Amino acid sequence: MEAVNPSSSLEILVRGPEGFCVWNGPPFGNGEPSIKFERVPCSNATFTEDGSKLMVMKSESVISIYDCSSFKEIRSFQVSNVLAAVLSPCGTYLQTFQKSLTPQDRNVVLWKTENGEAVYHQFQKNMTKTTWPSIRFSSDEAVACRMGTNEIQFFDPRDFSNGIVHRLRVPGVAAIELSIVPGSHVAAFVPESKGSPASVQIFPCGKDMQSQPVARRSFFRCSTVQLNWNRGSTGLLIVVQSDVDKTNQSYYGESKLNYLTTDGTHEGLVPLRKEGPVHDVQWSYSGSEFAVVYGFMPASATLFDKKCKPLLELGTGPYNTVRWNPKGKFLCLAGFGNLPGDMAFWDYVNKKQLGTTRAECSVTSEWSPDGLYFMTATTAPRLQVDNGIKIFHYNGSLYFKKMFDKLYQADWKPESPDRFGEIAELAKSVDSLKVEETNPQGKGATSSKKASDNPPAQKPAAYRPPHAKNAAAVQAELFGGSSTDQMSKNALKNKKKRDKQKEKKAAAAAEGS
Repeated sequence: MEAVNPSSSLEILVRGPEGFCVWNGPPFGNGEPSIKFERVPCSNATFTEDGSKLMVMKSESVISIYDCSSFKEIRSFQVSNVLAAVLSPCGTYLQTFQKSLTPQDRNVVLWKTENGEAVYHQFQKNMTKTTWPSIRFSSDEAVACRMGTNEIQFFDPRDFSNGIVHRLRVPGVAAIELSIVPGSHVAAFVPESKGSPASVQIFPCGKDMQSQPVARRSFFRCSTVQLNWNRGSTGLLIVVQSDVDKTNQSYYGESKLNYLTTDGTHEGLVPLRKEGPVHDVQWSYSGSEFAVVYGFMPASATLFDKKCKPLLELGTGPYNTVRWNPKGKFLCLAGFGNLPGDMAFWDYVNKKQLGTTRAECSVTSEWSPDGLYFMTATTAPRLQVDNGIKIFHYNGSLYFKKMFDKLYQADWKPESPDRFGEIAELAKSVDSLKVEETNPQGKGATSSKKASDNPPAQKPAAYRPPHAKNAAAVQAELFGGSSTDQMSKNALKNKKKRDKQKEKKAAAAAEGS
C-alpha cells in the first residue's frame, strides 16, 4: 500500500473546442476552480492509467507527452496519417495506429516515450474495439501481449527488440483481456462456429504454464462478451450478449452474467433474482465485491462477494449504471442514457442510503480518486445542448455546477486511492452543501443555493391536441347549450345571431296565425 501523501490533490481535465486545460480540483476557493494548466489547442487528451503522463493529440499529426507533476512537455512525436494513439498504463510506451494501404506499411508502431525511439512495428488491417490497443499491458507493465490469428503472442515489455518471446495457441480467438494487477492471467473469447458453442477460457501468462486453461465456460446464443477482471486477478465477470432474445421479451436481445475464478472454485451464472438484461457490472477497488444492475425496468441492484454470494440488495429503480467509490465505502446507482438521470448514493459499510438526486442528460460519470466527490458531465457530440459539469458530494448533494456552450471532455486525473487518507476522516471535512452555479463562459453572473432546493423535474402535462382546447365552446356552438368554459368572441357572436333568427321566425309565425 502506498504511503498517504498529504500534498495529494484532485485535478480535472476539461476540453472544449479551443483545446484543453487543467483545473485544481475541489474543494474550490470562493466556489470557483482555479486553472493549474492553461488552455492548449488539441483534438484529444488522455491520461495514463496511473496519472503520471498526459497524451495530447494536436493538429498536423503531432502527439505531445506531458509530465503530469509539472505539466511540462517531455516529448513530441510527428506521426503522419495517425488515426489513433494510446499510452501504456505507466506511460513508458506510446502506441500509434496509422492509415495503411498495404501490409508492407506496418502501420502500428510502439514508441518509447523516454527517448522517442520506435521499438516495435507491425501491420494491422483495421481498428475495432476488440483489436485496439493492439498490444495490451498489465497495469504494472510487467506483461505485454497481443491477439494474433488463432493465438496470443507475448512480448518482453522491457525489451521489444526480442520480438515475440512465446505464443499461446487458441484456435478461433476473437477477443482477449489481460488481467489488471497482477498481469498473471489472460482471458480469451472464442465465438460460436459450425455448431460449437462460444467459450471463454482463462490461461496463466507464465510460459511454462500455458498448456491448459485454468477455467473455461461455454455459451450458446452468444454474439459478444464483456470481460471484467478484478484487482488481484482472481475473478472474471463475463457479460454474455445475444442479439436475439428467444423469449421475445426484449427487442435488444438477452444478456447473462457469468463468473469464473482462476482457482476453479466457481464456474457458472451469477444468481440474479430478476429476469432481464444485465445493464452494468463493476468490481470494487479491493476486488473482493462486485455490484450488478440488472432486470427489466425498474431494474434491481445487488452486491455480491467474490464467492458469488449476495451481500446487500439496493432495491429497484430507473437505473442502468453503477459506480463504485475507489475507497470502497460508497457507491452510486444511476440511470443515464435514455433514462432521466436519477442517482442514489449508498453507504455500503453501514448498509444505508445517503441521498438521491438527479443529473439529467449525463454522458460521463465517475468518482474522484479520494472518494469524496462524484462528477457527471454532459458532453458533445453525444449532446449538443446543455453541456456542462456537475460535481456532487458523496451523499448526493450538489457542490458545483458549470455550464458550457460546448464541452467535449471532463475527466479526473487518475491517482491511487491509497495516496489519500481514510474516507471516514476525509468525509468529516465535507460540510458544505452549497451549489456554485455559473452561466456559460463569458456570461458572468453566478448564484448559490442548496441542493435540497433544487426541485425534481416536474411531470409533463398530458398532451391536448389544438382542437381539444376549445372543445366545449365548439360543442356549444354546434349543438347549443352553454359551455363550462368562457365562450370565445366568435362563438358568442354566432350564438346571438342564431337567437335573433329564432326570434324573427317566431314573430313571423305569430303574425301569420
